Amino acid sequence: MPAQMKLAKYIANLGYGSRRDVMRMLQTRRLKRRDGTALSEGDVFQHDDLLIDGEPADPPPSSVLMMHKPVGYVCSTKGANHLIYELLPSRFLSRSPVMAPVGRLDLASSGLLLLTDDGKINHRITSPRRHLPKVYEAHLAEDLTGREAEVFEGGTMMLESDVTPLRPAKLEVIGPRHVRVTLTEGRYHQVRRMFAALSNHVTALHRTTIGDLELGDLPPGVWRQLTPAEVKLLTD
Repeated sequence: MPAQMKLAKYIANLGYGSRRDVMRMLQTRRLKRRDGTALSEGDVFQHDDLLIDGEPADPPPSSVLMMHKPVGYVCSTKGANHLIYELLPSRFLSRSPVMAPVGRLDLASSGLLLLTDDGKINHRITSPRRHLPKVYEAHLAEDLTGREAEVFEGGTMMLESDVTPLRPAKLEVIGPRHVRVTLTEGRYHQVRRMFAALSNHVTALHRTTIGDLELGDLPPGVWRQLTPAEVKLLTD
């Protein structure tokens, strides 16, 4: 709990409603400790001890979430298309600060997506100075020619409209049209544009790893909170 923060403001910042809404929740005994005792404004509390309508409170401030983003969802807080927030508690958009995506996966891509309400953590993970590796599996429309790995790893590849060459990227061949690509930068639609520059087309793209953090067997559309040790893997 942030120092000196009152209970109503704390719960409101988690997206459960306005401070007035939360005060009504307190008055109707909807906020309790795990032992069942009702909470009042001014009470000292710990996040892990909070129950809201009998359920544990959402992840505390400065949490980092891992989500398996499915194809067909947009990593944005607003827009006409399906947003990733349709797969999350609606309160996450009302948090202050908002629980925001860390980087992006495009509409047609799936895989590991991170979210946080901590701007410093977000910047730490996405800072281009860190060159945090990200691993993608891509399926291609055409067979590999055999020269892709050399081009990707050369450090001289230029993409259309870019003014600097790409950093070296690692390519592992899984099959004639199936590859694993490791990037240490995050340019716009980078994997797709890299193969387009070699006259191929990515038909499916899936991110499996960020830094030392792996998506593992988390099902599509499901999310979980990272442990402190997992957050450390991304920020140290």
